[in-house]
Amino acid sequence: MSLLAGVQDVLFPARCLACETLLGRYRLPLLCSDCVSRLVPLVSPLCLCCGMPFAAGEDHLCGNCLAGKSPFDLVRSAFSYQEPLVTLIHQVKFGRRLTGLATLGVLARNSSACSSLSRPDLILPVPLHGRRLRQRGFNQSLLLARSCFPGWKDRIVAAGLCRIRNTIPQTNLSGKERRKNLKGAFCLNVPGGVDGRSILLVDDVLTTGSTVVECSRILQKACAARVEVFTLARAL
Repeated sequence: MSLLAGVQDVLFPARCLACETLLGRYRLPLLCSDCVSRLVPLVSPLCLCCGMPFAAGEDHLCGNCLAGKSPFDLVRSAFSYQEPLVTLIHQVKFGRRLTGLATLGVLARNSSACSSLSRPDLILPVPLHGRRLRQRGFNQSLLLARSCFPGWKDRIVAAGLCRIRNTIPQTNLSGKERRKNLKGAFCLNVPGGVDGRSILLVDDVLTTGSTVVECSRILQKACAARVEVFTLARAL
């Protein structure tokens, strides 16, 4: 196997997915040392509930979570949404370079965010509307769930949540506009329901949190015992 790997490295030299620098050999994650050093992991101090990072101090609840306004029990994101992670996510999401999923999965599994999660009964990827799914050809949240949690693949319910309204893109909307845009956009489609079950929601990027809040509210109303959220990145 080492001989075959050596031949592969000679014939098909590995390159950094972010900057195209030649790598010494094929080894995940496919990032050069410079790009790895630019990743910003989200670690303590954090809000104990929503995972919002603090500048200093110890882990504690933020004001919103203290007021009990969060419909989830825990949110954790592996990295800050900045380069080179932006490039890696866009390559998968918009460039259809699915070979990057293995690298993203390794980065996620090695993060403190993954180790903070409870073992779920079900994993539900945040869904795309059917029209957008047909245009893109895949749901990146589902692919990330499979890459980030390979040991829990049997717990992933691909269509457990459905997007029943084809909402406008969220990119240029304010937080208030995002919440209004997503109102009534999702429904639950889990055989047997989620009553008394621990749920892990998975998405690629958390921006204002409107999407995971709306999905979490649906699960909360359906009497899920616990709702945790994992995103690969978080915009700060």
